[in-house]
Amino acid sequence: MKTLKTAASALALSLMASVATAEGKLSIYHWFEYIPQELLDKFAAEYDVEVTLDTYDSNEALLAALKAGKLGQYDVAVPGDYMVEILGNEGMLDTFTDDEMPNKGNILPQWADVSFDPGRKSSIPYQWGSTSFSVNRDVYSGNIQTTDIIFNPPEELKGKINVLDTAGETLTFASLHLGIPQCSTDREQLKALNDLVQNAKANWASFGSDVAKDVLVSGDAAAGMIWNGFGMKAREEGANIEYAYPDQGYIVWMDNVVLLKDAPNRDNALKFMNFLLEPENAAAVTNYARYTAGVAGVEPFLDEALKTAPELNPPAGGNPQFVQACPEEVQKVYDTIWTNLKK
Repeated sequence: MKTLKTAASALALSLMASVATAEGKLSIYHWFEYIPQELLDKFAAEYDVEVTLDTYDSNEALLAALKAGKLGQYDVAVPGDYMVEILGNEGMLDTFTDDEMPNKGNILPQWADVSFDPGRKSSIPYQWGSTSFSVNRDVYSGNIQTTDIIFNPPEELKGKINVLDTAGETLTFASLHLGIPQCSTDREQLKALNDLVQNAKANWASFGSDVAKDVLVSGDAAAGMIWNGFGMKAREEGANIEYAYPDQGYIVWMDNVVLLKDAPNRDNALKFMNFLLEPENAAAVTNYARYTAGVAGVEPFLDEALKTAPELNPPAGGNPQFVQACPEEVQKVYDTIWTNLKK
């Protein structure tokens, strides 16, 4: 009888463990249109985890949502480089050990120890790329290697320009146009920045990040600020557009998967981050999103089109710039400029 009870108890415990595993969850806060559903399904099946994904359209929207009470509801998020630093300074990130991330050695050397997360204690690299603009060559055939296209456009493009609805990148792009440093505290430079975007706004048709590709494909915009992978997708969907690397400079960025503080499913979050550091999985994101992975060994898994795409292969030289995390007093001025711009 004792043996039967023991066997029954063992079976019950086994069933309970199976149910507990099946009920595992992972909650992701992610950029829109940036990860293939098939990859999420693969992770869910491999680890028997229920995956939910909510999306945002800017780093600033991510920060605002976490500050408004979303922290503790999500396990991982995908902020850009400067936003990783801001989230860390705000105490919104958890840390992990190297032992908890077995695939950490797959990170490419240039992304393994970064200023916004030294030693990669809270984040892993996801994808990196650039932010500039694309122009419809059926509408405008002139020189596009200048930020004048956005801030002092030719007649053919006036009123037909979409601008990203993200303060960090749009105001940084405006600073590049003016040739002033990011996070400037100089009153005259800040006034010039405000005057530039306010005057340029008259030539813009819309602010839109999640629609940046669609308006170029549909022809609703003849030019628009856009991320390079999104620009490649628009071209592949039939838009006769060219992506620019303007002489004044363009933005480069690295998106990262971070472990959020108070993650309700911390173990599954770490499994997911480690899963994304496997070359085949990192390549799946690249093939879908059309950016560039921060993981070694992805080449055998990449689409051939990525190797020669002009959006992913910038010319030598140029002036690529990362967006900087501004001191709080400067950020307040930038926030005011952006708020007034959006009125």
